[in-house]
Amino acid sequence: MRHEPSRRTVVKGAAGATAAGSLLPGTAKARGTAAPAVTPLGTSLLDARALYFVSYDGLVNNNAFQQHGLLTVGGYQYAVWYAADRQATVARRATGSSDWSAVPLGHYLSADDSHNVICAGHSPEDGRLHLVMDSHSSGYTYLSSVAGLLSSPGSHAWTRDKFGAPRDSLDGAVLTRQFTYPRFLTAPSGTLQLSYRDGVSGDGQAALAEYADGRWTALGAWSSATGTYPTDHGTSTRRSLYLHGLTYGPDGTLHVFGTWREQNQAVTCGANLTNHDTVYVRSTDEGRTWTNADGTRVATTGSGTDLVAIGSPGLVADPLGPDHALMNQESQAVDSQGLPHALISYVPGRFGQCVTDYVAGRTAHGYPFHLRRDAAGAWHKTEIPVPLRSSQRGQLVLDAHDNAYAVLPYGRIAAASAASGWSDWTLLYDGTDELNAFGEVVVDAPRVRAEGVLSVMYQERSTGTTPSPLRVADFALPA
Repeated sequence: MRHEPSRRTVVKGAAGATAAGSLLPGTAKARGTAAPAVTPLGTSLLDARALYFVSYDGLVNNNAFQQHGLLTVGGYQYAVWYAADRQATVARRATGSSDWSAVPLGHYLSADDSHNVICAGHSPEDGRLHLVMDSHSSGYTYLSSVAGLLSSPGSHAWTRDKFGAPRDSLDGAVLTRQFTYPRFLTAPSGTLQLSYRDGVSGDGQAALAEYADGRWTALGAWSSATGTYPTDHGTSTRRSLYLHGLTYGPDGTLHVFGTWREQNQAVTCGANLTNHDTVYVRSTDEGRTWTNADGTRVATTGSGTDLVAIGSPGLVADPLGPDHALMNQESQAVDSQGLPHALISYVPGRFGQCVTDYVAGRTAHGYPFHLRRDAAGAWHKTEIPVPLRSSQRGQLVLDAHDNAYAVLPYGRIAAASAASGWSDWTLLYDGTDELNAFGEVVVDAPRVRAEGVLSVMYQERSTGTTPSPLRVADFALPA
C-alpha cells in the first residue's frame, strides 16, 4: 500500500493573506520582468441572475474542467453558462471592453447536475464556434455557429439566428450515449478536437473526435477501463481515467495528465472516493498514438485493445494511494520549452493516512501541489503553502516568462517564478471576500497566451436555488 509521507515539503517565500481582494505586500510591482505578478484590471458582469444549485459540491456554471467555459479568439472573448431560466447562453465582448452581449440558445438544462457543463471550441478552418453541453453519462446537446462568426466577428451580427438548432449528435458522427466531460482543443494542424469520456464513473474510457473539412469524425477510445489494481485493502478490476486537460506544446506534442478512479471501493481504507496516482502520457501525432514520458508506446487510439491501461509501463508521474482524497480533473499547462506542469491537490500524509470523508477531509486539510517534469526527465513536486479550505479544484496557467499561477478556489491566486525553479510559491491575491466566489472558477487559458491577461469567471455564493451574479475578473500578468 502506498502512503503519503507525513513530512511536509518546505517552500520558502510563502506569504499569508492580507485584506480581502488585495494584492499582498511586495506583489504590486514585479521584481524584474521575469517575476510573477498580478494587476487587477476590473470585473465585468455576465449575468445578474445565473442558474444556481449545488451538486457534487459544485456549480454547473463554474467547473475547472470546462475546456472552455471562457475562450478568447481574435480579440473577442466568449463565455457560456445557464441563465436562471435554465437556458444555455453564450456571450461575447471585445477583450478591451466590459460590455457583454448575451444570446440565449434555445436549450434548457435537463437535470440539476453540476457535471452537465457547457464547453466551447473554435474551428480555425471555418471560424465556427462549437458548443457541447448538458451530459453526464448520458446523451449530449451540440450547437455550432455559422462559418466566420469567430474569424470575422465584425461581419456578423451577434444574434440567435447565427447558431443552428440544438441537436443530439455531432452532425452524424456516432459517439456514445454515455457521454461526459467534453473538452475542446485545437491541434497544430488547425483541426478542432473533442475529448470526452465514454462510459460511467469507475468504468469509462477517454476518447476523441475531430472536426475537419466541415465534418466530425469519431477517432475512438485511447484509454482502457480494464486491468487489476490491488491494494492492501482489496482489488478493483474496472476504472476510468480522469483527465487534467489536453494541452499542445510549442513543438506540437499533446500532453495529458490524469488520475485513475477505481470502481470497487474495496481498494480503500474506507474512503468514499477511489482516485489514485497522477499519470502522464503524450502524443506526437495529434492523439493517434500515445507514449509514456520516456517515449515508450502505450496506446493506439481506436484500436480497441492497445490502450492506455492501469498496467501500462511508465505512466505514474506521482504515486499516491486512494486514501488521500486526491482530486480528479484538476489542471495542467505546458511551458515554452515544451515541458509539462500539473496542479494536483490532496490531503498530505501529515494529517493521517486515511481520509474517509472526501469533502470534509479536503476542506479541513487539503493542499495544492505543483508537479512538473524537467528537461532531464525527472519529476518534481512542490507543495503550495496555501490551504484549499475547499473540496474543489484549482487551475494552472503559465505567463510569457513561464512563471506559474495557481488560481485556487474562491479566486485566490498563488504564483511561483520560473527563475526559482518554481520553488518560491507565494499567495499574490486573495479575493475571498471581495469576489464572494462559490468555490471553483473558470480560467481563459487562450487569453493568457494571446494577451497576457488572466480572466477568471466566477459565480457569487448564494443559498439553495436562488440565482446569483456571474462575473469575470481580469488581471494583467507580466508582459
